[in-house]
Formats: sequence, structure tokens, C-alpha cells
Amino acid sequence: MIDRYCLACLVALAMLASRAYADGTPTLSPATTAKQAGLVDIRQFAPDMAEDIKYAGSDNFVGTPVDGYLAPKCLLLKPAAEALARVERDLHAQHQQLKVFDCYRPARAVKHFVRWAGDLDDQRTKATHYPLLDKRALLGDYIAPVSGHSRGATVDLTLMQCDAANAHCQPLDMGTDFDYFGTLANTDSPGATAAQHANREALKRAMEREGFRNYAMEWWHYTLNPEPTPDTIYDVPVQ
Repeated sequence: MIDRYCLACLVALAMLASRAYADGTPTLSPATTAKQAGLVDIRQFAPDMAEDIKYAGSDNFVGTPVDGYLAPKCLLLKPAAEALARVERDLHAQHQQLKVFDCYRPARAVKHFVRWAGDLDDQRTKATHYPLLDKRALLGDYIAPVSGHSRGATVDLTLMQCDAANAHCQPLDMGTDFDYFGTLANTDSPGATAAQHANREALKRAMEREGFRNYAMEWWHYTLNPEPTPDTIYDVPVQ
């Protein structure tokens, strides 16, 4: 027979377990390859998608290639890749095109970001990426220990305007570069001009038509809704 004290312990443990489940802590997938994780290359669905995968090189806020990026590829779970390809096809009718900066992000890359944010002596990219912020302010809203990108259905991107032949495409003015840490990057920032707001809204409308939702702090950040695996993150390399 369970005495009252033990029963109280069991109730407390159950409450703690329920909180742990409800807090959104994700499960790390045991997958070791993109195929096992169900991740696909966006070019399978949109062969001409423009890419500038920032974390595979040194043109990013860390200033070096990021852990887990062994190739400059955009990988996504298949439903997200299919939806993004539909956005691209819809835009062609308006002589516009997407350019992606980041897609699926390995969990090890997020750890790299957190380590970088904790190294206050490394200020090499401050002028470009966080000119108005103290580096200590980046952990939290800007750099979190777990990223939605690691769930395989989030993409960072911008919108380009092309000529009548859908060639010679140029990025539209969005008011900031990708991965600018500051309020000017907020999608509805009052600091953006009317033209920049219009460009951000054009991107937002195009993405929302296919089920992507914007993260209000970053005009470039979109997640498919609903997500295919909302409680699972992946750590397979991009290669």
C-alpha cells in the first residue's frame, strides 16, 4: 500500500513530468543523415532557387563557417520544401524570385552560435551585424539555445525583382541585411521606409499564401504552419 507521503511524491513527480512535456523541450532525432531525417534539397523542387547560404562560409555574424555546414545547401523537410517551391512558382508570374540564406540548421550550429555569443572578446562582426547592441544582449531573442530552424521547416530568405524574362534578378531593399540584430530588422519596424515596408509586406504575403508565418523580430524568418515535426530537432550535417 502506498502511504500518503509516497502518494504526494508521485503526484509531485507527475506534475513535474507534465511541466517538462508542456515546456516545449524538443526531442533530438537519432537520425545521422539527411535521408534518415526526411530532409530534402530545395533544388529537387525548385531547381533555380537562388541561394546564398551564409553559414557555410564566413559572411555571417560569427565570421567563420559554422559547425554542421559542410556544403552551401538548403535542406528542408519535404512538406516545407514543397510549400517553398510553390511560393517560388507563384512569384515567377510577377517576375520575382526568392533568395534563401538559411534553411534547416543543425543543432550543433546553434551551439556554435551560443559559444560565439558568450565570447565577448570577439567583436569582429559588430559593425555589420549588431552595431547598436552590446553583444551580451544577443542571447535570448536573437540567439537561443534551441532554434526552430533545427526542426526543418524554417527558412531565412529575401525577395528579388527580375526583368521581364525572369532574369537579372536583384534583391529588393528590405532596410537591413540578413542577420542584422536590432529593432530595424523587425518586420513592422517604424524605422523602415515606406518602400522597405512595402517590400517586406510583398514577401510576407507571398509566404503566407503557402502557409508560412513570419517571426516578427526578423523580416527574413518564416516557418511553415503547421510544422511537420514540431517537437523534434535534428543534428545531421548539411552536406
